[in-house]
Amino acid sequence: MEIYVTWILALILTLILTIFFTVLFTKIKGNLFEDVRGGIPRAIGIAPFIAMVIFFPKPFSYLIGLMGILAFIDDLLGRKKIGSLPIDVGQLLRGIGIIAVMVLGYYCMGPIAILVALMVQIMNIADMQPGTVCTTVFIMSIISFAILTLLGSPLYYLPILLIFICLGYASQDYSGYIMMGEVGNHSFGIALGIILAIVSAVITKGITTTMFYPVEFIVMIILFLITTIIIAYLRKRTLKNYLEQYLNIQNPVFGDYVMDVLTGGGLGDLFRKIIFQNKQYRTNNDILILLGARRFLFNPFAQQYQEHKVFTQHKL
Repeated sequence: MEIYVTWILALILTLILTIFFTVLFTKIKGNLFEDVRGGIPRAIGIAPFIAMVIFFPKPFSYLIGLMGILAFIDDLLGRKKIGSLPIDVGQLLRGIGIIAVMVLGYYCMGPIAILVALMVQIMNIADMQPGTVCTTVFIMSIISFAILTLLGSPLYYLPILLIFICLGYASQDYSGYIMMGEVGNHSFGIALGIILAIVSAVITKGITTTMFYPVEFIVMIILFLITTIIIAYLRKRTLKNYLEQYLNIQNPVFGDYVMDVLTGGGLGDLFRKIIFQNKQYRTNNDILILLGARRFLFNPFAQQYQEHKVFTQHKL
């Protein structure tokens, strides 16, 4: 009975906080209010974030709390550059949070904490389309609940808890009337990552006892990639338009969508700048193209460099 009460309380708290912060951020405005279609309050994901911190068991709640706090600071500050560095505050805070979750999570989950932390990346890309994060959470939580129940794990209640928290937030997110912001997608990423890590551990215990960590890591990679594929499928229409219109990747394949989810966004582009600098590499290999190599190799900094170079030559 206590578990059911927890689920209902989590739903009610998230629903109340979602309404409260929607009204509050609409009045505050600033970086907490996006000037789209007359204005949309953002960072409303602080509502499910608070519920996760309260209702998730320790030490998992600490990991969600750490990532969520850094993400909310990003939401408050907005896209601020750090001096002349090729990085903004959000990218820095996200990077610090990911590394911190990897390090601290290692002590309670082992090496699999690396993939838990990287869930932030794919959820961040998912959140670029209303409702995608929520749908992904629902699908993967239902799958996780089914596996944990079939294997007799007492932690089966956690995916249902996450579903109830998401239900308390989701209604207006699907319609695009509110935005969860970095605090929302980052905290959902860590929370779902923790649940997938638990599923991986339970599955691995039924497979082996001598090579636990390597097998667990492989199982988690599979679940991580399934989540990525779901996000890519849900966003395939918007990703197709984005790749064709903004990246000039014509007739993109599904591998390009998956690669965008895995490596897109500001953090992915930062690594491209570090690795590729101003160079643009291309491939004509059919297999690599199917795997999304065109998206992986696309370097926006090389494009800007070439455009600037063409403009300068024309001006001369």
